[in-house]
Amino acid sequence: MNDDQTWAPLRQEIDRWQVAGRTARLWLRDDDVVEPTDALERLLGVTRAPAIPLALAAVPAFAGEALADRLKTEQHVLVAVHGWSHQNHAPPEEKKQELGGHRPRETALGELRDGLAALRRLFPEALLPMLVPPWNRISADLIPELAGLGFTTLSTFGKAKTDSSIRLLNTHVDVVNTRGQRGNRPHQDLVAELVKELQARFASDDEPVGILTHHLVHGASEWDFMARLVEETTGKPGIAWLPARELLT
Repeated sequence: MNDDQTWAPLRQEIDRWQVAGRTARLWLRDDDVVEPTDALERLLGVTRAPAIPLALAAVPAFAGEALADRLKTEQHVLVAVHGWSHQNHAPPEEKKQELGGHRPRETALGELRDGLAALRRLFPEALLPMLVPPWNRISADLIPELAGLGFTTLSTFGKAKTDSSIRLLNTHVDVVNTRGQRGNRPHQDLVAELVKELQARFASDDEPVGILTHHLVHGASEWDFMARLVEETTGKPGIAWLPARELLT
């Protein structure tokens, strides 16, 4: 299948939204940022010129002044709280989790409080009080406590639950990860996933579609996909990239 055939289903779906006089909503979240790197520069370059709003999930324990200085001039970037140190506390037989039930809940909540405060100091204008749990996993008993810590939003992966005690802004298409595979995902599969999400929204329009990236582990395939996705979705009637703050108002 050639590149045009790969992307044809997305074009057709965008056309459907345009003909209906509607606009599909996309948003972009990138995880695991700590410091300025060549990979971060590339991500900023991909998103800056087309002015695609970017929510960077930063690891508070390791993010510092270098990152804050680098992002000061990036008007399209917001910063969310990516747990505390992105450390796994689950035993080997369980899925990785920093915010699970493997430690006293007061310890986890204290780290989240410190993480939000640390990033608020570093990014007073760009901070988004949104928690992005490492590995997209968080113990259910911690969620009702987030608002009391100062978080307004929780962002994980998958369809947002309607009975959550806090506002949810989730991601739905992971450019890097899928079951049993990490990296080099076929572009045809990624386009199919995105189209499926857009088709579901056409019926219900209940939440924006979140694209999840991981700039530090992108290879050529992931960068090529993102460049083409930007090309196919920027400035087109029927679809728009929106900032997380706008989606939460």
